[in-house]
Amino acid sequence: MRIALYQPDIPGNTGAILRLAACLGLTVDLIEPAGFDLSDRNLKRAGMDYIERAALQRHASWEVFDEWRRSEARRLVLFTTRADAAYTDFSYGENDVLLFGRESAGVPDDVHERSDARLLIPMKAGARSLNLAMSAAMAAGEAVRQTGWRR
Repeated sequence: MRIALYQPDIPGNTGAILRLAACLGLTVDLIEPAGFDLSDRNLKRAGMDYIERAALQRHASWEVFDEWRRSEARRLVLFTTRADAAYTDFSYGENDVLLFGRESAGVPDDVHERSDARLLIPMKAGARSLNLAMSAAMAAGEAVRQTGWRR
């Protein structure tokens, strides 16, 4: 299982997700361009010493990423506020890629449409959105729980 970040804006969130992925044994796919320099100190501070342990694969564009994941026969699971199905009601698979959009704008319509599944993290009425790193942690936690965590 993998976590993909579509053109992330905030280095601290990306660092926290890299740390999460390192602890859970997941790979992070970063779909460029990012809204920050990947050598940013905030990225390193949020990831702490786990950055060195994290498995990170960079993709030059959405098209390059999508071609790669299709060639690997990986299901793309998008987390979006524009979904109806709750993330806890979904059956995850070991080859899934959990996709999260930009903090400022989510993903464009064509990315939304190419996703194999679109899931929502339900929130209280009036709440706009969760922090990206928290959303990734909730989703990865549920996905790993369902597929069986292995050391």
